[in-house]
Amino acid sequence: MLKPTLAAVTGLLSAGSRNADPVRFTPGRIKTELLSGLTVALALVPEAVAFAFVAGVHPLVGLYAAFIVGLVTALIGGRPGMISGATGALAVVMVSLVALHGVEYLFATVVLMGILQILAGVFRLGKFIRLVPHPVMLGFVNGLAIVIFMAQLTQFKVAGPDGAQVWLSGLPLALMLGLVVATMAIIWGMPKLTKAIPAPLAGIAIVAAIVIVFGIDAPRVGDLASIKGGLPDFHIPMVPINLETLTIIFPFALILAAIGLIESLLTLNLVGEITEQSGGASQECVAQGMANTVTGFFGGMGGCAMIGQSMINMKSGGRTRLSGISAALFLLVFILFASPLIEQIPLAALVGVMFMVVIGTFAWQSLRIMRIIPLADTLVIILVTAVTVFVDLAAAVVVGVIISALVYAWNNARRIHAHTEIREDGAKIYKIEGPLFFGSTEGFSELFDFKGDPDLVIVDFMNSRVVDHSALQAIEVLASKYNAAGKHVQLRHLSRDCHRLLNRAGQLIVDSDDDPQYGVAVDYSIRTGILGGGH
Repeated sequence: MLKPTLAAVTGLLSAGSRNADPVRFTPGRIKTELLSGLTVALALVPEAVAFAFVAGVHPLVGLYAAFIVGLVTALIGGRPGMISGATGALAVVMVSLVALHGVEYLFATVVLMGILQILAGVFRLGKFIRLVPHPVMLGFVNGLAIVIFMAQLTQFKVAGPDGAQVWLSGLPLALMLGLVVATMAIIWGMPKLTKAIPAPLAGIAIVAAIVIVFGIDAPRVGDLASIKGGLPDFHIPMVPINLETLTIIFPFALILAAIGLIESLLTLNLVGEITEQSGGASQECVAQGMANTVTGFFGGMGGCAMIGQSMINMKSGGRTRLSGISAALFLLVFILFASPLIEQIPLAALVGVMFMVVIGTFAWQSLRIMRIIPLADTLVIILVTAVTVFVDLAAAVVVGVIISALVYAWNNARRIHAHTEIREDGAKIYKIEGPLFFGSTEGFSELFDFKGDPDLVIVDFMNSRVVDHSALQAIEVLASKYNAAGKHVQLRHLSRDCHRLLNRAGQLIVDSDDDPQYGVAVDYSIRTGILGGGH
């Protein structure tokens, strides 16, 4: 029984997406995964505490969320090696809810948020992430890199005499910058010497040792808040179970669920490009939902995938579920037993790690390709980046997708044109090329000479597609104009989808013998509103 059990565990730790090469859990691989998890856990601590402050809740609420969400998604998520936890994108939405109604309503909202995400996974809504164009992805990673960078700048501030936050200056600023640069230099140079230890972990350990041994007066993790605590307790949110409560929490839950899934699925794709894996979108939705549902019942603020920590894990060599699981468990160990030690880590070391994440996350090639790609794609990259920084990720992705869709529709609307021929019997043939849809109906109508055409006009859609109801309406308008001019029009080689549309509209369709087999298969005529077969 022992061998099947080990095989099952190994499969659980490495499974989760298609095209993933099987991973052998050799001692070297296990060491790499555990050290990657330790590095990620160290980076999670200040992030979780900071996001808890943003949301207006106790630091342990953020730390518990990082532990629970990270553990559940590592176990059953759609992409091994991806890291989830408390995030700033969700925290900024939670501020007003906590301020107006209290933390118990936040827990109830997180539970509902998780249920909505589970439903999104069950109904396979995650597949729609494929509609996000590549320029939107570039804008997303660039904007998120800038957001991560800006989030680190708060570590360069201290409380002034009046309690307000002021920038460091003089020797404290020089010391902070020196430690940050030292950490970044170690992360950059360590792989050139050895890959036995993840470079980010080496950077944190060496700089922390220097600060502690020499007693350097530099801001430390403990200056943010104490991370000491116990195991999270099961806790049913103390809110009235009625319609009024639902009307309060549902809008927040819906927004949080959408933001969480968008950020998670985009991170899923980004990590998939690094690890050459695909699939897992619906599984990730369910995993995020289950993680947030559990978190809400254990006093956590909820969370989603974290691109920064995921990139730290990738850079440290983490490729399986073991790295994510160990990161969550290390974080729990910090909370329960190692808080005095972790609180001595200088913030500069963690800032240095995150600055290296920013450098690795930002799509620097986008600055080069923006000179050669279409202007519309360049504008989408810039706009999505700006909206991500100044508004939020969900709005940025929605704006980017809408603009990309409108540009695509406009370009296709301009593709509609026709080649004309005159048959021996005097009939005129219009061979339509390009899609016929709401954006191209006006151009389609302008192709025809209703007054100058002969008595018989044939409109051939072999190289076109009738896409929507607007296109169907344009065909009917075409027929009515030729009918008003006392002329006969035949429509040939319309696709099966148009066939169905016309049948639903109550029209009579007769199949032709020469219908092609690849979907443009109907040949019919329109005369005085009646459709019939013929050539």
